[in-house]
Amino acid sequence: MTNLSVNRCFTIVTNKIKTPIMKRKMNSTTSKPASKQYHWSAGLLDTMKDPESKVKEDDMIVVIKDKYPKAEFHYLVLPKEDILSIWHVKSNHQNLLMHMHDVARDLVEQHADHEFIIGYHAMPSMQRLHLHVISTDFNSPCLKTKYHWNSFTTPFFLHSSDVCRQLREAGEIKKVSTADSKAYLDTKLKCHKCSEQPRNMPELKRHLSTHVKK
Repeated sequence: MTNLSVNRCFTIVTNKIKTPIMKRKMNSTTSKPASKQYHWSAGLLDTMKDPESKVKEDDMIVVIKDKYPKAEFHYLVLPKEDILSIWHVKSNHQNLLMHMHDVARDLVEQHADHEFIIGYHAMPSMQRLHLHVISTDFNSPCLKTKYHWNSFTTPFFLHSSDVCRQLREAGEIKKVSTADSKAYLDTKLKCHKCSEQPRNMPELKRHLSTHVKK
């Protein structure tokens, strides 16, 4: 919520004429308060409410299609509970994360002819905890940058099964440092299915097409 400071105005009169300084102060007190600005990182909260974006919903979670899918199939599983990110998960959220994982597995089973990975980003860019359920074809025009690629194909991607195990066994999730996260994102491009190391994204995408099932 925006904090508004209220300035007390004191009338300054010289020959009954208000000074320019006083006029500016009076205008500042009568101006309308600035409207609350919307930030793109909160976009998931709106998408959760959009009936056309919803794939599934129950009393604990909402499943939506990613608006900018990085593969042929790319879903997000979000809790209805207001949890900012994976690093705000507590030990008492164990059942919630297991439920999110089970919902993700159900989605995967609907696409038996595709391989999937299920997990969280170490440095999520969007508000509200969300679990990625994404097919490993990575066949999408929205996959454009090295950041996109490395966010799913390096240890920056925290596999859901590992996260659930850590929470169950240790009561917390092993933190990935900001330095390590940035290093993972800056890793040289490498195919996730073979040893090929393309020089750039266009070359990588051409190479990925060789792994697509005909």
